[in-house]
Amino acid sequence: MKMVSTETIPGHEIISTLGVVRGSTVRARNIGRDIFAGLKNIIGGEIEEYTRLAADSREEALERMVQDAERLGADAVVGVRFTTAMIMQGASEMLAYGTAVKLK
Repeated sequence: MKMVSTETIPGHEIISTLGVVRGSTVRARNIGRDIFAGLKNIIGGEIEEYTRLAADSREEALERMVQDAERLGADAVVGVRFTTAMIMQGASEMLAYGTAVKLK
């Protein structure tokens, strides 16, 4: 499945638009990560546990978006974007979305 953040795919012609597709996941931090993150906040630097959590969340959201596109029979997803929202203290949603298309 081709995925691009642009509205077109160079070298390909979009012949039909199938609709908006999306995939999301909600993840929560854990107490062990929070303690370590608090220490990192004091001394500075990247909080690698949160970086991995965000990366894993993006990958899962993308996989679910692709599954949604496959259900529609899409060849590609254009205009791919990510957004996040806090669901509750310590838990947030990662959402991937775009437009499913058929290619010539």
